[in-house]
Order: sequence, then structure tokens, then C-alpha cells
Amino acid sequence: QVQLVESGGGLVQAGGSLRLSCVASGSFIAINVMGWYRQAPGNQRELVADITSGGRTNYADSGKGRFTISRDNAKNTVYLQMDSLKPEDTAVYYCNADVRRWYGNNVYWGQGTQVTVSS
Repeated sequence: QVQLVESGGGLVQAGGSLRLSCVASGSFIAINVMGWYRQAPGNQRELVADITSGGRTNYADSGKGRFTISRDNAKNTVYLQMDSLKPEDTAVYYCNADVRRWYGNNVYWGQGTQVTVSS
């Protein structure tokens, strides 16, 4: 089994910053893409950013210029640095990983961490 555990969410004022972390653990061969998604009440879950094992990044328009995704492959950890936060960034943020196991690839999700941005 594979577990993803997020941390770093919380309450912040508009214009502030937060750094999310997600650690993957369990039995696997490698982690391909790791990413962050978010879901606000009444909305569908949407991509925030993702990053390949080689460091290639992809951002949704909503976070470009404000969010930075990075990963430490040795620690099986992905980070999301969020700056200049806006109230519309308020959501539950989920970590996602495309994991290679002995029988093939599977996608796993963390339990989510709440980010609340006050105006």
C-alpha cells in the first residue's frame, strides 16, 4: 500500500504565504508525477500544479506566478509554496502521486489539508 500525508495548511490573511508538504510512504518502485489539486465547496477538484520526477513543472493559470511546486525525490516529498494568497485560493488541497508498483502504475491521493485565506 502507498500513503500520502499532507501538512502545512491553515488560515492566512490575503497576501500571505503557506507552504504545503506531502510525503509518500509504502511499497513502490518509483514515483512518476506528483501534484497538488484543490477543491472548494461546490466546485470540482482541479489541478493546481504537478511535477515530474525529472523536475518538469506544470501550473494551472490560477497559480502561475504565485505558486511554486518542487520535490525531493530522495525524501519522496512534494512541496507547494503559495505566495500572494487570495481568498479564492480557499479550498482543501490534495496531494496526488502516480506511483509505479511491481504490477503497474496506480494513482494515490492524500487525505487533504484545508487552506483558508481571509480577506
